[in-house]
Amino acid sequence: MTDKTYNVLFLCTGNSARSILAESILNKEGAGRFKAFSAGSQPKGEVNPHALKELDALGYPSSGFTSKSWDVFSKQGAPEMDFIFTVCDSAAGEACPVWMGHPMTAHWGVEDPAAVVGSEVEIQRAFAQAARFLKNRITAFINLPLASIDRMALEQHVRQIGSLEGASVKSAKAD
Repeated sequence: MTDKTYNVLFLCTGNSARSILAESILNKEGAGRFKAFSAGSQPKGEVNPHALKELDALGYPSSGFTSKSWDVFSKQGAPEMDFIFTVCDSAAGEACPVWMGHPMTAHWGVEDPAAVVGSEVEIQRAFAQAARFLKNRITAFINLPLASIDRMALEQHVRQIGSLEGASVKSAKAD
């Protein structure tokens, strides 16, 4: 068994909802074994308040988050990532920076709760569903035997996690 702490980056275009949810969930659920970060290719500049409300309702940290560019994590001195997961289809299709250390990547697409138009109840339901789908993926991920599985098998497992319940269209077609 290893004492290594794995760095994980969740990417989304706006870095305001899904990637923030995933960052908070993994930091709590994987405390001590994982350090999660989030970023976006075209950050909105602010975190969606519905995402923070959902995190708070579920008992996850909901403060200190910022919407930032993925460029922050490709610069000299940035933490070296072990895993990078895209959580939205548009980010998965974009040309990403070159990441130091050649991290393992997978697409874990979930529909965008911030795109839901409707009543407050419908919007909150969309955020609750996105958080549930992301938590399910994160739970499956943190239960993988990372220290004892070969890279090829691990890569297959992290990609399969992206097709769990709630997979967006692109995720459902992958692998």
